[in-house]
Amino acid sequence: MRHITLIPGDGIGPEITEAVKAIFSAANVPVTWEEENAGQTTFDAIGELIPSTLIASLKENRVALKGPITTPVGKGFKSINVQLRQMFDLYSNVRPAKTTPGIDTKFSNVNLVLFRENTEGAYSGLEIFDERLQISDSIARITRTGCEKIIRAAFEYANKHNCKKVTAVHKANILKSAGALFLSIFSQIAKEYPHIQADDKIIDNMCMQLVVKPEQFDVVVTTNLFGDILSDLCAGLVGGLGVVSGANIGSDMAIFEAVHGSAPDIAGKGLANPTALLRSAIMMLHHIDLKEEAGRIEAALDATLANKEECTGDLGGRAGTMEFANNIIAKL
Repeated sequence: MRHITLIPGDGIGPEITEAVKAIFSAANVPVTWEEENAGQTTFDAIGELIPSTLIASLKENRVALKGPITTPVGKGFKSINVQLRQMFDLYSNVRPAKTTPGIDTKFSNVNLVLFRENTEGAYSGLEIFDERLQISDSIARITRTGCEKIIRAAFEYANKHNCKKVTAVHKANILKSAGALFLSIFSQIAKEYPHIQADDKIIDNMCMQLVVKPEQFDVVVTTNLFGDILSDLCAGLVGGLGVVSGANIGSDMAIFEAVHGSAPDIAGKGLANPTALLRSAIMMLHHIDLKEEAGRIEAALDATLANKEECTGDLGGRAGTMEFANNIIAKL
């Protein structure tokens, strides 16, 4: 039995978390949930955004599933997601984007995985504000170590999953130093995988290519800010943030998460779509080598998504959160 830290989050987080727990229970997945929380909910309750009990649980279990978390806005708090990534060196943000039958989009053949460096770049927290001059300087720190880890993770994934190509995304035509460092390391590591095609795209051209011909990409690797933007763009190609999975992976810890917001406007109404969190949980099962269970749940989910009437309102159906979960359970 594998112990997993479960972070329900707030807003719709607890509802979609309960749906995933019900599906896992019905599928007899051999995991035990150790529930801790973070964000606005815990801050209101105990005055802490990231409780020490959560940190202890993560250190002990090394694997977590996380719902959407709200960081209080306008009070000087640093993003909880960023803090967790940097605290545990979860350097690899992995975001698959794949077309799903039954989910209507403008594209029918998207199948790519984005690797975003997760701990440095524009989100390093290196900001200087000159009150007198009213000038803000934000430093996007790029390190050789950070580049090597995320680029190697992308190539290792491509190698393991028989992907044909890895594409590096950058802005080396303007960001001369950072771009040169990222591209030089990409070129060096690519030589270790001669059977995988390696190419690169400037970020603005990449955005255009993704909305014109997304099927040309397999694995994409980039820095933090570019990856943050591209990951949401890629989600839009396959149905939106409500249907895509996400993972933050380091050398010895991984946090799998729903990447959408906490949607407080519909919280408690039983309307939320749990697909994103469930797909993240399926990624988690693959990560801990429970592949048979992952396959069964994924097949049941895909069969449900293919029937619009059995889906939640955002996908054109009439099912509530738990009704949708029960539709999945019925197909296990």
